Amino acid sequence: MTGHVEDDGPDPGGGRALLPVATPARVREVVDALLRPHRARAALAVAALAGGAAVGLLTAPLLGRIIDLVADGAAPDAATAPAAILVAVAVAQGLLAVLGVAQTARVGEVVLARLRERLVARTLGLPLERIEAAGAGDIGSRVTEDVARVGEAVREGVPALARYGLVIVLTFVGLAVLDWRFLLAALVAVPIQVLTARWFLRRATPVFAEQRIAGGAQQQQLLDTAGGLATVRAFRLAERHTELVRDRSQRVVDLAMRVVRLQNGFFGRLNLAEYLGLAAVLATGFLLVRAGAVSLGTASAAALYFIALFGPLNEVLFLLQTVQSAGAGLARIVGAADLPAREPGSVARGTGPATVRADGLAFGYPDGPPVLSGIDLDIAAGTRLAVVGASGAGKTTLAKLVAGVHQPDDGTVDPEPEAVVLVTQEVHVFAGTLADDLRLAAPDADGPALRAALAQVGALDWAEALPEGLQTVVGDGGHALTAVQAQQLALARLVLADPPVAVLDEATAEAGSAGARTLEAAARRALAGRTGLIVAHRLSQAADADRILLLDGGKVVEQGTHTELVAADGPYARLWTAWSDGR
Repeated sequence: MTGHVEDDGPDPGGGRALLPVATPARVREVVDALLRPHRARAALAVAALAGGAAVGLLTAPLLGRIIDLVADGAAPDAATAPAAILVAVAVAQGLLAVLGVAQTARVGEVVLARLRERLVARTLGLPLERIEAAGAGDIGSRVTEDVARVGEAVREGVPALARYGLVIVLTFVGLAVLDWRFLLAALVAVPIQVLTARWFLRRATPVFAEQRIAGGAQQQQLLDTAGGLATVRAFRLAERHTELVRDRSQRVVDLAMRVVRLQNGFFGRLNLAEYLGLAAVLATGFLLVRAGAVSLGTASAAALYFIALFGPLNEVLFLLQTVQSAGAGLARIVGAADLPAREPGSVARGTGPATVRADGLAFGYPDGPPVLSGIDLDIAAGTRLAVVGASGAGKTTLAKLVAGVHQPDDGTVDPEPEAVVLVTQEVHVFAGTLADDLRLAAPDADGPALRAALAQVGALDWAEALPEGLQTVVGDGGHALTAVQAQQLALARLVLADPPVAVLDEATAEAGSAGARTLEAAARRALAGRTGLIVAHRLSQAADADRILLLDGGKVVEQGTHTELVAADGPYARLWTAWSDGR
């Protein structure tokens, strides 16, 4: 995508490899392509908005006519016709404005929906290591905050900008029709307004882009600190993480204050332009009326025209903020949506268990000590390896290396990430029916296949006991699942995905003792017929594995079967004794 993306600047994401940001030319190209099928509706929207603006121009001359009638001493009945026309103008203007705004918003929403779908599809198809490198904060802010900003612009900003822009242009035309000298007087304010807009845009555009990036970095840092609390404590990084959160938050505050200062300068300059322009129009009207060149009603109409410009001009210039902020968000959305799509069906399914080998694995996180070094693995196809060790020993990091979430600093891992499914203790239940939630792992699975997967992990009884069985809505706003049920759901998805290799990272850690036993049995059945690497939270799960690997300080201390390690009376035997005595 050379030429389509821009660098985010010096270390904008706190050392993370953020997803790309599209260039302005690429954004225009994408938007034009998305708008092309909706040109007819867009033309109708412009025609309705233009018609509404044109009809609205009749208001000032009609009021001027009434003023002339009063000044000339006409009978009250003479004002009836202009007043009736004013009512008709108001009704027609309102109807046309509603039609135009509705059509503009509809086109915008359809375009935004297509772009949002493309963004979600591309981000879901990213390799796990790319997601990890960018961070959930960067991705999350794009699919939430950036989409929200663009949606706000589509629903409110763009229709209003189109409507008010047409009103401004046609109002200047109306001033020229009244008398060309009124137009010249009104144009006194334009240089100040143009310079103000250029001043604002030149400074605001990069600030809004920085805001989007800084917001994502702050969100990511909070996620990193809260999600990795155990690691932060184990490596005594609390002070460092507190400093990072403070720095990211201060950056967000500093940028918000820069925006406030820009807005204050922006509106101060606009007020000056309004005062000078109105003074020029009133002075011109006074001179023309005194010279007999125009009537009092015409001069009043010109003043009303210019005063009526205050609202639209201020709205248009103020909407520049919304549009610029949305533009920054749109560039981030397009940048992510332009990432190469992963071919569907690339996850290996039903190919039988695979051997897992790792040679000389080494890995360390940025700004931290090495986490793993010199790790060798050889997990025979169809066997289960349990990884145990104290908090901070590197168990989860090893699991992520095997799953392809991280790339090793040194060494190799086989098989490829497409052959591996990772299940962690952090399970998300998506909003929708239980059946749809299961089909995320196998979209074509029918009812019997879903029930077979649930039965394999011991979840079919409670699933069928739900109010509407597998059609029960779960997740946000639906039927709440317990921690054990949610984890069984994740294991059922694993069964449906049917990968050659499965990595379970403390997948039973969130359950109590009884729940842990249920999940251990479920995990054992879910791993049947495939190769498994299990980060064991409970040593009973390790004892049930084919082999055990004990990590300490990022290195392999012992490995073997449970019986062998207990007989060796080494570190694992001491862990087993302490755990058994503490039950």
